[in-house]
This record gives sequence, structure tokens and C-alpha cells, in this order.
Amino acid sequence: MADVVVVGSLSMDFTAIAPRLPQLGETVLGDEFLMVPGGKGNNQALAAARQGASIAMIGCIGADSLGDAIIDVVRAERIDPSSVIRDATHDTGIAQIMVDANGDNVIVVVPRANHALDAARVGAQRHLIAEAKVLLVQLEIPLDAVAAALGHARAAGVTTILNPAPASSLPDDLLALVDICVPNETEAESLTTRTVDDPDAAVEAGRALLARGVGAALVTLGSRGAVYVDADRRIDVAPFEVAAIDATAAGDAFCGALAASLAADDTMEAALRRASAAGALATTVRGASPSLPDAADVDALVR
Repeated sequence: MADVVVVGSLSMDFTAIAPRLPQLGETVLGDEFLMVPGGKGNNQALAAARQGASIAMIGCIGADSLGDAIIDVVRAERIDPSSVIRDATHDTGIAQIMVDANGDNVIVVVPRANHALDAARVGAQRHLIAEAKVLLVQLEIPLDAVAAALGHARAAGVTTILNPAPASSLPDDLLALVDICVPNETEAESLTTRTVDDPDAAVEAGRALLARGVGAALVTLGSRGAVYVDADRRIDVAPFEVAAIDATAAGDAFCGALAASLAADDTMEAALRRASAAGALATTVRGASPSLPDAADVDALVR
């Protein structure tokens, strides 16, 4: 039985690091290249596993060499890959990432096999979801798969966390299945049509999400921390000051650590603090999966 079930994308990340991001039509010489497994689902599963939670991953990859490499990493991180589907008709998804000297990035995701994950394939693994403490999902897979995962978790009384990334419009009936919605500023704006440019604006967006049916909203604000709001309270999450060089997987580190902490029955305040620390630490290392911190590093920063 897994503490956390992650239903989401798995891909191979191809990351180019350059002094600055190119302008339209421009070529810029890079300094470094990384090829590591990624995908928001995979990253969040790794992030939660490195915080000590037992993880099961439900996703879809190709029957190709990139898929083989991803499975090797998943197993090495002690994540159960038995529910990761090898699809013979689609290649493994990829992400092309460019990162500049300030840690800012642009990303193009090509889903490929990730779009072959559907409600039926998720439903075949509903026993895994029902036995977990927390379900964590994102939006790099088809919406019917997301809705199915949330529905099975809600029916079993499992805590549901949705990271609505990449930004997308979502129906209210899906949001009503979400216990904690974790958007960044852009995603919160997409879901609420409100400008989110400071903590107070994030609270207003969060309350708009509550009105649409979510149990709680947690809006992340990058270097300004995060704000949590539910029907009874507001919690401002202070940022950690670190030397950021690459923000690629900061949100994934945040979500994975949050899920692991809640699965360990930490208080919401403690879970938010650990999630903030994990997100900050992820910005200090190049690449997605290599940047996801372990529990000891998060412990040290929180202290």
C-alpha cells in the first residue's frame, strides 16, 4: 500500500542552459545540456519519495529506450512502477527546456504517450488509489484521466491534491473533487480570471476557487512564498532565501513535499513549511529530477 499515489505524466527532459533565453528567430550558444527523466507526474512522485513517502505511480510511457530509462530511475527511487503502462503505439513524452543564467525558463512539452492515459486505464488501478492516504494529480494528462483519478479517490475518502498545471480552464464538477488545489499565479489567474500579483490578490483568487468547489486553495508565488486559504483560515507561507539558478521543478518539489507531509499526518502549517523549503531548494540545482531535495536537506533548511 502506497502513502501517495501520483497519477500524471512521465517524460524525458532535454534541458539546454544558456546565458540568456533567445529572442524570436535568434540562436544563442548554450553552456550545458542535461537529459534526465521528468514530466510533472514523475517529478512530483520523485519529490514525495525523497521526503520518505511510499509512492505508486500511474502513468503511460512508450515501449522505447526513453521509457526504459525512465523506468530505471523510477525503480532506483523506490517508486512502484507496476502501474506505469508501456504503450506500444505511442513514443515516450518529451519536454524541451531552456534555462538562462537567472534560473528563468521556457518549456515546450510534447505529451505523446502521456495522452494515451485515459479514464479506463486509471480505473483499472483504482484499488491503488483507494488504499492511499493522498492522491496527487496534474494536467499533463487527459482531463478524463484526471477526473477519474479524483473521483475514485473521493469515493474512497482519500485526500486529493490537484496541481492545475499547465494552466487550463476546468469545470466546476471536477474542482468539486479537489481537497487542495495548488496553482501558481498564472494558473490561478486562468482558473479565476483575477490578476494575482501579491499575497492579498492570491487570497482573493483562492476564495474564488473555494466558491467553485475546491476544499482549499494554495497559491504559490515563487520567491514571495505562498498563501493557503480554506473556509476558516488564511495561512501565509514565508519564502526561504536561497541562491536560485533554475526554477524548472520548484513547483513539483513543492507539491511532492506537500503530499508526503500530509500523508505523514503533519499539520497543515508544518506541511506548508516543508513544501516551501523543498520548492526553494529545487531552484538551487540544475535540471528537474536532479534538483528535487531529500528529507534531510529539507529538515536542515526548515531548522
